[in-house]
Amino acid sequence: MYRVEVTNEGGTPFKVRSKDYEFIVDTKGAGVTPPDTLLASLGSCVGVYIRKYAEGAKIDLKNFKVTVESEFGKEAPFTFKSINVRVDLGGASLDDRRRKALLEFIKNCPVHNTLKGNPTIEIEFR
Repeated sequence: MYRVEVTNEGGTPFKVRSKDYEFIVDTKGAGVTPPDTLLASLGSCVGVYIRKYAEGAKIDLKNFKVTVESEFGKEAPFTFKSINVRVDLGGASLDDRRRKALLEFIKNCPVHNTLKGNPTIEIEFR
């Protein structure tokens, strides 16, 4: 099971704890923003799947970069209308067959699938 706890002790910073790790989310500049963390989750997940594919296919892929961009729509409810993911393979050359296979593989990233699937979100008070 995946679980994070988000705590607030006043003000805008929120402490996010996952297992033994913590980071700060803040809308006023003391940490990444909530939308940034969503995009970071997608980009990191895509990156993990690129690495898995490269290792399994024995492709020498030393450095790569995943850039994820989006903007909120201008009308309520404010959501990302589209998310663009760009992958820079750091100069690695892949033929068309490998590129297509890599694209299909990274589309199996669970964060990508979750965002695509429009999950049900339940909020309850305790």
